[in-house]
Amino acid sequence: MRIGVTGGIGSGKSYVCRMLESHFGLPVYDCDREAKRLMHTSPELRRRLQALVGDEAYDAEGRLDRAVMSRYLFADAAHVQAVNGIVHPAVKEDFLEWAERQHTDVVMESAILVEAGLRTIVDCLMVVEAPLELRIERAMQRDGATAEQVEARIRHQMPAEALREYADFVVINDGRDLLPQLQSFINRHSSLSIIQ
Repeated sequence: MRIGVTGGIGSGKSYVCRMLESHFGLPVYDCDREAKRLMHTSPELRRRLQALVGDEAYDAEGRLDRAVMSRYLFADAAHVQAVNGIVHPAVKEDFLEWAERQHTDVVMESAILVEAGLRTIVDCLMVVEAPLELRIERAMQRDGATAEQVEARIRHQMPAEALREYADFVVINDGRDLLPQLQSFINRHSSLSIIQ
């Protein structure tokens, strides 16, 4: 079984994924981390991103130039769609190959799982939610951002109510012990090959 885990900034989806890994032995594929890896290591992605952004998208050593990419992405909303149109399919393919190699149930973590069109490749979707004030506080501590910066990022994400429509299971991460909620999810999906 492939389990998707998503949620807005500061909801605690990474924490939930670490618990699924440490308590239940489920390997986790972090889409954000793997997308960055692929943009640095895949010759095909490099070729396509340079064709889109320009040769300066990568430096002389062949590393992705994050400043150049940021300028490109922030210049126009259409640029974000164009880059996503290259990166998201590569992440999808990489995840499916990785999941096949695991020979067990797996977790895909992504803040934009639904928006990236990845809902169709997971068997069930867990949405992690938390109160807005707590999300802002967590993101400020984690990223060293201001409340205004975090709020702006939240406004650009899919609202929790919209994410719920895609969810098979919702985890409320408001400071309570998460283990009972995760155990409930595992019990509902008793076919999972869990190490308990």
